[in-house]
Amino acid sequence: MAQYFSDREVGAPPRISEEISASVWGALVGVVKSELNQNSFGLDFPSECPDGGAVDGNDWDNFSLLLRGEIRGLSWPLESDSVPDKYAILDIVQFCFQHIAEPQQGYYHSFYRHHHLTFEREAGKIRFRQSVNRIFGRNGIAFDLRESGDIVRLANPALQPILAAAVFRTGDSTLDTLLEDSRRKFLDPSPTVRRDALEKLWDAWERIKTIESGEDKKQTTKIILDTAASEPMFRELLEIDARELTRIGNKFRIRHSETDKVEIHEAMQVDYLFQRMFAIVMLLLSCHRS
Repeated sequence: MAQYFSDREVGAPPRISEEISASVWGALVGVVKSELNQNSFGLDFPSECPDGGAVDGNDWDNFSLLLRGEIRGLSWPLESDSVPDKYAILDIVQFCFQHIAEPQQGYYHSFYRHHHLTFEREAGKIRFRQSVNRIFGRNGIAFDLRESGDIVRLANPALQPILAAAVFRTGDSTLDTLLEDSRRKFLDPSPTVRRDALEKLWDAWERIKTIESGEDKKQTTKIILDTAASEPMFRELLEIDARELTRIGNKFRIRHSETDKVEIHEAMQVDYLFQRMFAIVMLLLSCHRS
């Protein structure tokens, strides 16, 4: 499909919203119903020709039974004026992506006036994914359906390319695992999982402090900060920030669960803390490698 005129003239809206509006839900319902009408789910939910031996469409009943069995509290048929919560909506998108396939018309059965169908799984997935992501993009929705079938949350636009390209090869496999787990969880649609990303990132921060000198965190911190900045004022800035981030990790409920720790409730607060810590971690690791 050609690019919309408004996108060329003023640019697409930033994909920062995590709320799925009624209009976006309605568009997604339209996509699913269109695919059902085209028999795009006939590979996994086949309706057989009455003469047997061939598929002539998709079985709507079996499709709806499994859909409702896997996504709790969902009503059927899908209605645009009854908007589920965003997690159910995203689950519906993933369910459809998993089961969709491009129908190909074969033999025309004149008695029943239908075609026998074969299916191409990958072509169906490509078309469905493009439709969903176009709707998300046009409405500034911060979710993206990937080729794997996973839905990820798009991070702050300034951070997206860094997270997408990040490959951690520090020489310490445990640190690499902590950083990758943190990166992956931060892109998850669930705020609960994103809070877990903070824990992994703060754990990585504490481990970085032991890379050079074992358990002597103060000495290691001095070494890595000295390596990162030779200019005195910037070196002082990094030390103040490093000290404050350590204090945040001890005061807030990030790495510790004691009752006196401050709970982090807001998703934007999680994003702020993650971006702040991620920035210094990437700077220090970059200087350490070089």
